[in-house]
Amino acid sequence: MEDEELSSVKMLGLKLPTDPRWVNIAEKSIQEILIDHAFCEQKAASTGISLIVRYSDKEKLVQEVTPLVAEEWGHFRRVLKELDKRGFKLGRKRKDLYVVQLQAQQIKGIADMQMLEHLLISALIEARSCERFRLLSLYCSDEDLRKFYHEFMISEAGHYRMFIDLAKTYYDEDLVKKRWQEWLEIEAEILNNLELRGDRVH
Repeated sequence: MEDEELSSVKMLGLKLPTDPRWVNIAEKSIQEILIDHAFCEQKAASTGISLIVRYSDKEKLVQEVTPLVAEEWGHFRRVLKELDKRGFKLGRKRKDLYVVQLQAQQIKGIADMQMLEHLLISALIEARSCERFRLLSLYCSDEDLRKFYHEFMISEAGHYRMFIDLAKTYYDEDLVKKRWQEWLEIEAEILNNLELRGDRVH
């Protein structure tokens, strides 16, 4: 498992693999993982809408992100259906400390950098989600959930690449690579300092 996870992390560019105990902890609170996953999909759709509204003059961004919003909302509905099938309720929204801490590290006060920061944070969240969903697709004891999360893993990988490609469309590629490496270091430090919780996707 450890070698496979290191390979996955390398493929996504992430600096720190998820603690292998996470899947075992998550399995004990599948209800909470599904609830948190639903809110992650809702927030991804909302973020996409925000990007479109904020950068409506960026034609390629609007073209690429518009179908993503529809896909993320479709994912939200799918997770809601899975919750309902298992007799679980969505409940109240919870704070995502991982995302809050990422957002706190944005470069502020430089207008030309804001879109790059938003795109790279979105790419990071998608990459980490992909890595976590891959773990569930491989090691969850529930066969139905393994298939369920395999599909989500593939989607998140595509979204991660889309955000990176959009960043390279609007910014110098060397700048994107440099800032992406900085974000990868920031993300690894944040993850390393967060409590390992099985009731959260991140």
